[in-house]
Amino acid sequence: MLGPAEVRRLAEELGIRPTKKLGQNFVHDPNTVRKIVAAAELTPDDVVLEVGPGLGSLTLALLPAAEQVVAVEIDPPLAQRLPQTVREMDPENAGKLHVVLKDAMKVTKDDLVVQPTAIVANLPYNVAVPVVLHLLNELPALRKGLVMVQAEVADRMAARPGSKIYGVPSVKLAWYADARKAGPVGRNVFWPAPNVDSGLVSFHRHENPLSTVDKKRLFSIVDAAFAQRRKTLRAALKGWAEAADINVDELLDKAGVDPQARGEQLSVIDFIRIAEV
Repeated sequence: MLGPAEVRRLAEELGIRPTKKLGQNFVHDPNTVRKIVAAAELTPDDVVLEVGPGLGSLTLALLPAAEQVVAVEIDPPLAQRLPQTVREMDPENAGKLHVVLKDAMKVTKDDLVVQPTAIVANLPYNVAVPVVLHLLNELPALRKGLVMVQAEVADRMAARPGSKIYGVPSVKLAWYADARKAGPVGRNVFWPAPNVDSGLVSFHRHENPLSTVDKKRLFSIVDAAFAQRRKTLRAALKGWAEAADINVDELLDKAGVDPQARGEQLSVIDFIRIAEV
């Protein structure tokens, strides 16, 4: 495991100063990474995708718990150093690690030598939701995940209809998977310490797709419904419907959705019914 001294030593060796642009906040508390791995409920045959492994704190905890670990890192010096760190700290499991130098938002299944069944990652706050949605869309073998994100983002990802924080991230993640909050993470386990608290979100992909409806159409409706949260669906979807030459009242009536409702009151199934009509 990497403690505070090891994290700072590696960073100094590489001449790395964590940047906000890349969302770099390195975990240096061994108990926290053990907590994350335990909460991920991995099995020995899981292939784990880790996004942004950084200096390797979480990677070292994942390797003994999984069959293989695919680490996607955007920073070249970090990607180059990670295999050496693992060989030094855990030579027995070093052969399980595959490092991919790439932006996670551009990763496809063809970039990976093995197909991940789980994602476990400390995600950069500014791209957490887009990364999760992109990977669920691109990697069909990905069945479950546990991600550490900003606490506010964790709340939104796991929110349910009717909540004030329920919105676009909640609905789009629900299209792919069932999500729930899996615990808080304090600021002092990171270097440098972020200005906000963090939280864990666990999710499991639906065994069967919720619908065969076109995802782009569905997501465009979701975006329109939440673009102005205070508007009723009739008002919020009017522009979208007119652009598609659709009568919004007829659309909502056929879908069995109250035109006076607001987007935050609709479940993903409600949005699917609108998209299907």
